[in-house]
Amino acid sequence: MDNQNKQNQINIELPESVAEGEYSNLAIITHSNAEFIVDFVNLLPGMPKAKVKSRIILTPSHAKRLYKALKENLTKFEAMHGEIKDHDGEGGGFPMNIGPTGMA
Repeated sequence: MDNQNKQNQINIELPESVAEGEYSNLAIITHSNAEFIVDFVNLLPGMPKAKVKSRIILTPSHAKRLYKALKENLTKFEAMHGEIKDHDGEGGGFPMNIGPTGMA
């Protein structure tokens, strides 16, 4: 059984430049019949322009797996730390529907 576990392991490398990460406070999601595109943006208050910091392209099945993983992890986080407040519609946050087809 140990041999089979070793065969199923994936060695994932995390380069330093990627490990530093990119801050994002806005995600714009678009999709076609073949892929989901998630653009991560750093939007600064009062600034009329923002840049996409990272773009991830996923197949629909991988997008669904990501959705399930985020949902599971949010549930665990809230169980430990309490409910995350959703500030949409309270006037204090960033607009979350920038662009003709984008959604956060």
